[in-house]
Formats: sequence, structure tokens, C-alpha cells
Amino acid sequence: MTKPSTPLPDPAAEHESVLSAIAALLAPLARLAVAKGLPAARVEAAVRLAFVRAAQEALTQAGLPSSRLVSRISTTTGINRREVTRLTGQRDAPLPAGGSVASEVFTRWVADRSLRKRGGGYKPLPRSGQAPSFEALSRAVTQDVHPRSVLEELGRLGLVTLSEDGETVQLAVEDFVPRGDARRMLAFLAENLGDHLNGSVDNLLGTRRQFDQAVFADELSEQSLPQVQRFVGQQWKRLLDEAVPLLERCIEEDRAAGRVQDRRVRIGLYGYDTRMEPVPQQDAPVQPSGRSNNRKTAAVQAPRRKRRE
Repeated sequence: MTKPSTPLPDPAAEHESVLSAIAALLAPLARLAVAKGLPAARVEAAVRLAFVRAAQEALTQAGLPSSRLVSRISTTTGINRREVTRLTGQRDAPLPAGGSVASEVFTRWVADRSLRKRGGGYKPLPRSGQAPSFEALSRAVTQDVHPRSVLEELGRLGLVTLSEDGETVQLAVEDFVPRGDARRMLAFLAENLGDHLNGSVDNLLGTRRQFDQAVFADELSEQSLPQVQRFVGQQWKRLLDEAVPLLERCIEEDRAAGRVQDRRVRIGLYGYDTRMEPVPQQDAPVQPSGRSNNRKTAAVQAPRRKRRE
């Protein structure tokens, strides 16, 4: 007896699912573009360029000769050959990196438990001198940038303050958010969400297993949100306290062992709240007590696809 064959996936249905997911991802980006006055034509041009580059990377990795790239990219993306030729020669002016020496110094300061007060908060540091001082902290991160320049950048971003005599440095905030620097904030957006999205796509395509999980809940009140937000902030501090020393130790061990150090990692935590979408009456039966049946609290694990051998 022959086993029943497994139905082949329906490409049209899969395409619709992918398109639906892309539309959902584009919605907040469209909101940003509209808020900043960026016309749709500019975004469409960026999308075409992204398609060409994605196809170019995939075809190059597959071993396609460079002489056939333009034709195959055109076939794969549906973009005409003349436009593909133009786009493959185009270079973008990159956004400034979200990560910087200033952010590294800030992160080291926040993560170093010896620089905290016993009752909470962070110790003010002498501007110069032996450790613990801002100068020593900065030089522990890099010898290539003068501590004065790092201090000026942190001050410009509103992350530190100086005492009246200019000899003591104090953290002004506990999170590195470069307020007042729109370009760097956009760089953080691109880097953080870009890596998160790349990890999710890796999981879907079976390219490489990446950690991607979340917890969601609905039927919360506005009054309960501060409690949730405090919890998220506490978890972030705990993650930062443990992750930074671990990563620094791994880097030093790799260096000492002479290993090839060509990998990077990004570990993040986010929390988001918004108003629930209205639920159709027929989908939300109400109990006599007045409580609905559609309350949800659940953990969501990233989809996993087996790699093809």
C-alpha cells in the first residue's frame, strides 16, 4: 500500500500570506514616512533597491556568474533590466551608526555594579584621574578617542551632566536614547528593528535559528500599564547587568585563544502597548458577570522551519 502523498504547498496562498505580513510591517513605516513628509515615490525607490540587492545577494551566493546577474535579477524581481543596471551601481549614504564610542562608554558605566550607589542610582565620577573616573572608564573602552570628546558627545545627547566646577560627571539618564539627535535615533531604529526582522526571516527561511519570543496580553486597563512598564524596565536592567560582562568575557577569551572574531550579536528587549482593536459583537460573547470570553495572555515562539539538507 502506498502512502498518501503530501500535498504540495500552494505558491499563490503562500504569496498572499507573505504579502499580508509585509503589509502589516509596512504600516508603521508608512506612518513614520507620512509624519516626516516623505513621499511614497521615495519609499518605492528604496523598496526597488532593496529587492535588487536581496536578489543580487541570493544569486551570487548560489554561484551565478556575474555576467548573468542583471538578467536573473530582472527575472526574479520583475524590475526591468535597465533599472536593475542603474540600481546595482547605486550607493547609499549610510545613516550614522547607532552604536558609537559614546554609547559603549555609557553602557559600560550603567552595567558596572561597582559604579552604583549602595542605595540605588549611579555614583558621580571624577572627570579625570585613576579609576574610578570618567577618564579611566572612557580609556577602558577605547584609546583612539580622547575622553574629552566622548564626554562632549554624551553631554550633547543629554546623557550626562557636569558639576558647576566641571570636575565631576553624573549620569543624567539610565537608558541610551539619543534625544535631540534625529539621525542617530533613526539609525537605532534601522539597526534594532533591522536585526530583529532579519532574525525572524532567518527562522522562517530556515537559514539560521535565532531566538525570537514574546508575551502578549489584552484586557488591561490604562491604570495597570505603569506596573507593566516598571517590570519591563527592571528586566532590562537585569539583562544589561548580566549580558555586558558575559559578552566582554567572551570577547577576551576569543582573543586570547586566537579565534576568528567575525561574529556580532544584538540582544534586545522591548515593550509595546496600544488600544485594543474593537472586537465584533458576535465574536465576543459576554458572561452574565459582564466579563468577556476573549481575554488572552500567551507566549509566542518564533516559527521554525527545518533546513533542507
